Amino acid sequence: MSARPTSERAASVPASAEWARQPERSNMAMLRLMAWLSLRLGRPAGRVVLHLIAAYFFLFAPSARRASRAYLPRALGRPARIGDGYRQVFSFAATIHDRVYLLKDRFDLFDIRIEGEALIRDQIASGEGALLFGAHVGSFEVIRAIGRTQPGLKVALAMFEDNARRINTLLAALNPSASPEVIALGKLDAMLRIHARIEDGALVGVLADRSLGDEMRRPVKLLGTTADLPIGPFRMAAMLGARIIFMAGLYHGGNRYTIRFEPIADFSAVGRHDREAAIDAAMQAYAAALERCCHDAPSNWFNFFDFWNDFGPTGSAQSR
Repeated sequence: MSARPTSERAASVPASAEWARQPERSNMAMLRLMAWLSLRLGRPAGRVVLHLIAAYFFLFAPSARRASRAYLPRALGRPARIGDGYRQVFSFAATIHDRVYLLKDRFDLFDIRIEGEALIRDQIASGEGALLFGAHVGSFEVIRAIGRTQPGLKVALAMFEDNARRINTLLAALNPSASPEVIALGKLDAMLRIHARIEDGALVGVLADRSLGDEMRRPVKLLGTTADLPIGPFRMAAMLGARIIFMAGLYHGGNRYTIRFEPIADFSAVGRHDREAAIDAAMQAYAAALERCCHDAPSNWFNFFDFWNDFGPTGSAQSR
C-alpha cells in the first residue's frame, strides 16, 4: 500500500483513543445489578431509576459534558440547551438498560422498525458474507432483532480484546443461547477468523469509529468539520475483498427503535492499484451514513470524549 503521510496520522495517545483510558461506566458489576433489578421490577419501574443515574452522570462527569457541548451543536444545527445534553445522557442510560431485555430476547417489549432490511435479506440469499460497520451510536444489541425475520442469519462480532471478554461474560450471564462468536481484534489469528466467517456466509460486526493509540487514522468530513477515523477496519475490508454495510440501532425514546442498514462499499471487484481511492471513498461514505444518524437522532451519539481532538468553532462557542 502506498504511504499517505499528509492524510494519515498516528499518535501515542490521541484524543480518539481517550475512550480506552476512561473507566468503563457500563462495567460488569453495574450491568449485573441492573439486570437483577430490571428483570424483577420490570422495564417501566427500572426506567424511573434511570433518571437518577442519568442525572448523576450529567452533573458529575464534566469531561462528558464538554464532549457533549462539542458534539450537539454540530448535530442539531443550533446552540445546545441543557435539556439536549440531559437527553443525550438519558438515551445512553436507556439503551444500556434495554440491553438487559434485548439480550434476554424480550423483543416484544419494543417497537422496532427496520430500514434497509432488503439489503440484508439479499446478502443472506447470496450466500456471501460481509462486514457490518457500526459506531458507538444508539444500541448495538437491538440489531439482533433482525434475526427474527432472517432465520438464516449468521453473525460474528469483532472487537478489542477487553471488550470481547466483557461481552462474552455478559452474554453468558444473561442468555448463553444467544451468544454469537466474538473475535478479539489484535490477536494473530483475528484476520483469519474473520475471513473464515465471511467465507462461511456470516455477517461480521465491527464498530469502526474508534481506534487505539497507535492505529493509523485518516481525516474525513463529519458534521461540518474534520474527524480522524481509524483506517484499519477499511484496510481489512479491502484486504479481504469484502462488502461493507453500515448498521445502526437508533433509539427514539420510550420503547421505539429503528434498525438501519446502508450499503457503503464493495471491495470484491477493487484492484490493488485502486485500493487506496476505494478506501477513501468507503471512509467518506461511512462518515456520511454516520452523519445522517446524528441528524436523525442527535441524542444517540455515545462517544463521551473529545472526538474531534479540539472543540473547533462550533464547540468552543458552547464551551464553559
